Order: sequence, then structure tokens, then C-alpha cells
Amino acid sequence: MMTTEELKALKSDKLVDARGTACPGPLLAAKKAVADIQPGQIMEILSSDEGTTNDIPRWCKKMNYEYFGAIEEDGMYRLFLKK
Repeated sequence: MMTTEELKALKSDKLVDARGTACPGPLLAAKKAVADIQPGQIMEILSSDEGTTNDIPRWCKKMNYEYFGAIEEDGMYRLFLKK
């Protein structure tokens, strides 16, 4: 896992804005969007659902994606992964 500062410095190749959707919305949005990026690229997911901080790491492990971590800002979560 990366530190908050390292996460904030990441440049994502794809941004998925799933704020305002409840579980499993953010996970479904991430699954759909990950098809748009190439292996080695970084995706950032924005979510207002705290459950996403459990769902995304589990999904990454299952799919063999590298999960970098999450930042919580103003009740919103920014999660980062590498395909």
C-alpha cells in the first residue's frame, strides 16, 4: 500500500466517478471502466460509498490487479489500482 502523499501524486490514466451510487454501483462502474485501460495503466475510482474501500481491494486481488490504496477526502474516497 502507498502512503497518502504517494497516492495524491499518482497520475491516473482513467478516472471513474461513481460518487452518489450505492454498493455495488462503484464496483460495477470500475469493472466496466477497467476494460478501457491497458495493462500497466492506473485507474482512479471516486466513491461516496464507504463499502467501496472493501469491495475494490477484494476485486483487485481476485483479478490480479495491483491495489495501491485509498484516500478519504470530505466524505469521498479516492481509490487507486493498476491493471
